[in-house]
Parts: sequence; C-alpha cells; structure tokens
Amino acid sequence: MFFTIFYFTFTFFALVVSLPFLWALSLTKAKYKESIPARFWLKNNPSLKQNGIWIHVCSFGEAKSISELVKKTPRSLLRLSANTKTGFDEISKYSKESRYLPFEPFLAFWIKPQKMLIVLEAELWYLLFLFAKKRGAKTLLVNARMSERSYPKYLRFKWLYKRIFAQIDEIYVQSKDDALRFKELGAKNIFVTGNIKFANIAKITKSLKKPSGILVCGASTHENEESLILDGFRSLKSKKPDSKIAIVPRHPERFDKVDKMMSSLSKLYGWSYHRYSVREDFDSDMVLVDVMSELVNIYAISDLVVLGGAFEPIGGHNALEAAQFGCKIISGENYFNQKEVFNGIEGITIVSKDYLRETMSYPNLLPQTSIKSSANIDMIIEQIKQADKKDVKRKSV
Repeated sequence: MFFTIFYFTFTFFALVVSLPFLWALSLTKAKYKESIPARFWLKNNPSLKQNGIWIHVCSFGEAKSISELVKKTPRSLLRLSANTKTGFDEISKYSKESRYLPFEPFLAFWIKPQKMLIVLEAELWYLLFLFAKKRGAKTLLVNARMSERSYPKYLRFKWLYKRIFAQIDEIYVQSKDDALRFKELGAKNIFVTGNIKFANIAKITKSLKKPSGILVCGASTHENEESLILDGFRSLKSKKPDSKIAIVPRHPERFDKVDKMMSSLSKLYGWSYHRYSVREDFDSDMVLVDVMSELVNIYAISDLVVLGGAFEPIGGHNALEAAQFGCKIISGENYFNQKEVFNGIEGITIVSKDYLRETMSYPNLLPQTSIKSSANIDMIIEQIKQADKKDVKRKSV
C-alpha cells in the first residue's frame, strides 16, 4: 500500500510539473494535438464501458498486430486503448469502444471493472495493471519482449518491475531468451508463444498495378533515412533507368518535410514525382506515399524493399509483411527490437548505411526472402474464451 501511494504521488507530481510543456506540445505538434489533451487532461476521453475484454497497445504497429485477437473477441465485449494518434486511429477501425490510455494517476478513477486486460509487448505501467486487476480483470502481458540491449536498464529497476509483474497473471513472451530475462526480473507464469506477428501477417486490402521496371519501396522511414535511400536509388537508376521508388515515412507528421526533399530531387535530376494522396499510382520515378495502411499493398508489387528504422538507432521495423511476398529486403544494422522477427525470416540483407548505396545498385545479386518461423496463440485465444464466461468480481484496492 505504501509503495502504491508513493508511486501515485510521484506520477501525479510529474504530471503537474510537465503540464506547461505538454500544453505547448499539443499546440505546436500536430501528432499531439489530440493525444495529449486526451491522455493528460481527459478531454473527450471517457472511461471504457465496463465488463469487457480490454486490449491495450502503444502505437500503430501493435494495433495492426492484434487483428487476430480482435477477431476472436466478441464485438460486444471488445474494449481498446492506445497511446499514440496512429495507434488510436487504427484501433478505432475495430470498435467505437476505443480510447487513448490516460496517464497513470488518472487510471485510479478512469478504469472500470473488466473481464480481462491484455497488454501488448512493453507497456509496463504499474497503475494500469494494479487497478485493472483489483477491479476484477485477469491481466495478461502478450507478445512480450526484452532485448539484450535493453535488459541491463530493466535490471537497474528490478525493484519496480517485480511489483509490476506481481499484478500480471500471465505473460506470453516471444522467445526463450525473453522468458529468462522476465523470470530474472521477478515475473511468473511465463509462456513462450513466439511473436504473434507471425500468427497474424497483414494481407493486401486491394490490388495495385505494378509499374514497369524495378519498384523500390523505402518503407517505414525515419529522419535521415530518406536521403540515404534516395542516394542509393540514384545509383540504381543510373544503371536501370526505368527503376522507380516509393517512399513511405513512418510518421505522418513528416510527410511535408519529405515532400520538400523529394520535390527538390525531382527538379535536380529531372525525375517525375507525385504524392500518392494526389494520384494513386506508381508511374512517376518517385512517389511519396503520404497515406496510412497502404504499405502491405505496396509490398505486394515491390521488387526491392529498403526497410527503415534500422539505419538510425531506432530498433527496426517488422519485415514480415514484405517477406510474405518474397521481396528482396535490405535492412540497416540497428534492428535490435526486431531480432525475433528477423531470425524467423531467411534472406534479409543487413548492411551498414555506408554500404547501402552499393547494395541497392545491384538488386539482382540479393536473395529473395521467405518466412521460416511461426507462432501459436491458441493459449491466448483460450484465455479470451474463458474471460467471455467470467463474472467480474471487484476487489478492494
């Protein structure tokens, strides 16, 4: 009880101190205009309807990965939450009972009794699990991972994570190494299921027309990566003039910045260019894909995918959607958050940023990818079925 009071007080104080900064961010950054008011002062963010099965994700990638869990959950029981604008937009497609997750101190009165709480990957919020469990929910951490790189940081706060894990009934991890790390931190009831992304690979939603020549997809790119990929494309195009490229930035707020870069290059090199939101084809030399949820459709017609998030120390992004089509995939070396996924795919070419240009110049020398791993989420689905039959019994905090 003392720790809970201390933790609540600390997070409340942190909220108060941060309010001016958060207010400024909500006014100056488009991606925070909706999420900060919802999360930090509960604007248009009422509690989820009680007595349901609540799934919480952080952002867009995790929101995409839960579709199989969503399918197995009765629609009347489905409750969803996310942290980011892109994550919220995606979960809102599943159900109207979708919310931004409030900052921790608000959870004391925001959380209503639920049958089950399922949290994805690394969302280890003490008050989230505490109040959900105390108000009757069975608590699950699903697709949990802990990289070798981040593990020492977790160990330094073992005293905190031990208390968090005490509020989690079952943990479903991606690998045996993850299981060992979670156990060392005090977690119990750990099950290895593999990465649920292997059990639920997004499929195309519409068929796109493949342009003539080689189509390169610069996928889920971050700051500095577009210029790197476009430099490699320039080298490729000098050898294969009919090559084309689609750049798909990871974050929508960067669309306009990338547009300026690509517009300048089109004038410099005499390349044709357009934004996908203006014309939905890939007939120009360069296309900026400035819409969401189109990437898997583009993978289906791509010859070469340069996967972003790993040429900068981001941690990498999911390669499964591209690998299912046998695309040739190039990734940077900083894929530390995707090791389990990458280990389950044959043929990914890993290069440093210094060698990306040369590697992109000779795509015929690269292997095609194939998926060799799988995941079993039957235990999680069974837990959802059991929760459906459950009567919620609220406990005292």
